[in-house]
Amino acid sequence: MYPMRKRATFTVDEEILRKIDATKNGRSASERVNELLRRAFRAEKREQLEREAAAFFAQPETAEERAERKAFLKLTKRSWARDEQ
Repeated sequence: MYPMRKRATFTVDEEILRKIDATKNGRSASERVNELLRRAFRAEKREQLEREAAAFFAQPETAEERAERKAFLKLTKRSWARDEQ
């Protein structure tokens, strides 16, 4: 399913190990840890994208950007009107 696997050594809190054992549902602890790490990386990526979007939209729109947006909207409406005919 996933490419090459490599053995690594990490120190993990006992509480986390208990939670892993309690939620592995027939899988190995390694499979459960890999699943959790993949989820964590996806969550981090979403959080980063949300921060980037927030920073982008926090910037005030310039007059030029506003004019471009209005022109795009106008052309989009004309295109939709043609499609409806």
